[in-house]
Amino acid sequence: MDKGKIVKTEWLLLGMTALFLCLLLALERRDRAALADTGVETETQVSQEEILPDLSPLDLNAAGAEELAELPGIGEELARRIVEYRTEHGAFQAAEEIMEVPGIGEGKFAALEGRITVDGKD
Repeated sequence: MDKGKIVKTEWLLLGMTALFLCLLLALERRDRAALADTGVETETQVSQEEILPDLSPLDLNAAGAEELAELPGIGEELARRIVEYRTEHGAFQAAEEIMEVPGIGEGKFAALEGRITVDGKD
């Protein structure tokens, strides 16, 4: 065997590799053509309101238990307590008054900051 000379097996492997690469190129071109024919729309304009949830502050005096339960850290049980507190003591005068509801302390109130209001106040 001569050094630097390509043998029959190497020629066969090179030919098979070239054939494989040509096949891949043909498949890639076919896929591009098929994609172009489908008319797939890649960009769509969607309004921000459709994507983002409503983050306007929730009025503690007008919200029902279901709405209150969606607030961070509240859940169904605390929402029920808030409604009971409001029924027994009357309307909230300030958002901070929610800390008088059993189970709501400064930590939970801090998490609710900017998410609750009282008749447009706070």
